[in-house]
Amino acid sequence: MKKIFFLFTIGLSFSALHSQEVSDAVRYAQDNLTGTARYRAMSGAFGAVGGDLSALNVNPAGSAVFNNNQIGVSFSNQTKKNNSNYFGTETSDKDNSFILNQAGAVFVFHDHNPNNNWKKIAIGTTYENTNNFNNNIFSAGTNPRNSIDQYFLTYANGIPLGNITTIPYRDQYYDEQQAYFGYRGKVIYPVNPNDNNNTQYVSGVPAGGNYYQENEIYTSGYNSKLTFNIATSYKDRIYFGANLNVHITDYRRSSSFYEDNSNPLEARETISNLRFNNDLYTYGNGFSFQLGAIAKVTDGLRLGVAYESNTWYDLYDEVAQSLSTTRQAAGGPEIRENVNPNLINVYDRYTLQTPDKFTFSGAYVFGKSGLISVDYSIKNYGNTKYKPTSDPGFRGLNADMSNQLTSNGELRIGAEYKIQRVSLRGGYRFEGSPYKDGTTIGDLKSYSGGLGYSFGGTKLDLAYSYMERKSNQGFFATGFTDGANITSKLNNVTLTLLFEL
Repeated sequence: MKKIFFLFTIGLSFSALHSQEVSDAVRYAQDNLTGTARYRAMSGAFGAVGGDLSALNVNPAGSAVFNNNQIGVSFSNQTKKNNSNYFGTETSDKDNSFILNQAGAVFVFHDHNPNNNWKKIAIGTTYENTNNFNNNIFSAGTNPRNSIDQYFLTYANGIPLGNITTIPYRDQYYDEQQAYFGYRGKVIYPVNPNDNNNTQYVSGVPAGGNYYQENEIYTSGYNSKLTFNIATSYKDRIYFGANLNVHITDYRRSSSFYEDNSNPLEARETISNLRFNNDLYTYGNGFSFQLGAIAKVTDGLRLGVAYESNTWYDLYDEVAQSLSTTRQAAGGPEIRENVNPNLINVYDRYTLQTPDKFTFSGAYVFGKSGLISVDYSIKNYGNTKYKPTSDPGFRGLNADMSNQLTSNGELRIGAEYKIQRVSLRGGYRFEGSPYKDGTTIGDLKSYSGGLGYSFGGTKLDLAYSYMERKSNQGFFATGFTDGANITSKLNNVTLTLLFEL
């Protein structure tokens, strides 16, 4: 969309209102399991372990556990399949992508002075693709109750007809724009068509139910994080660390909703089918910081605690929409309407504050033969906020998030067993739903495993992880909120190559 932005600036619309939804905020607030193959094979349970390039993204003190400099790079292949059930009709779609998942380096500086208890300082930097947005979802089925006309009616009712018919599209707000599509596409009609002050509208879709509907959603892009880390150790028993993080996001979502019905034709022209297209492009950057500590309670037992601040994103949205409809009266010809303003709404920059997170960790290291580790994180999604909070649109949206979202916990368990140069690994991850209803986005369950081989100064690690999560998000957030039951299954294979210097 950026190319369109520069080439067709004459068609841009700078809107004072907003197109954001609760689900948009949750997308950037959620964490995904990414990182090195060793980290992923153990389901990210590294808060008290350290000594891994991805571990410092859970607990920044983890880089001080390294004894030698290390450089590594990780690649991942991800396959995500979405099974949809919409009023009993089952469909599926999937996407496969290959990405540079993680790259980083840690440099360790030792102090060999026996009188100095601060034994070393570690400085590190990592890049991680924290969220791969590539995904396809296709849903289809016959809705026995509701039509998409409710979407346009909800936006239109209360808006004077004159604001829809006489004001150029590029000058309208978001609500008026949605009403404009419904009115121009003949999906809705004013009760008093000759009165510019009319604020009530009726449907142009024949009643009776049995609406066949399809919804296609294609997303792409990424959320990435660049981390700058520093850590130190005291007597090689207590480790402290801090991170400064720069977040970059680039998200594209293209959706297409189709509806037709076989309800009896009426004397007046009514809608027989329609297609409503929506394209969203969100991009921007953010900032956060992390603090952490790890303590060796005994030679085997380690405890860790870490804090990750809110992430403050500065984001921009670009939205493009179009609607095509076909209508017909009993005994009459088909009449087609194509409502396509050929422009992009470019919204003012806004701030999204995602919630902070606390992680508590424990691990037991069995000498050089292996370890077992447990992490538990707490995050309150209800604290997510759009800013400025004084904005009337954001005020209502923030209230919705406070009412709909909740605090949840994430449990990660990992284990590793070494047989000479070979390491065997496994893990389990459970994350509760961020929604109070537990169904809009359900609980997450994940299993993982992997192995590694040490060549001495070079290590090669391989991991496989499986994740499953159910959801039921409405096709639209307003008016027409019916949605499909989606079961998402993600299979990921990660390969990491490490070099000790």
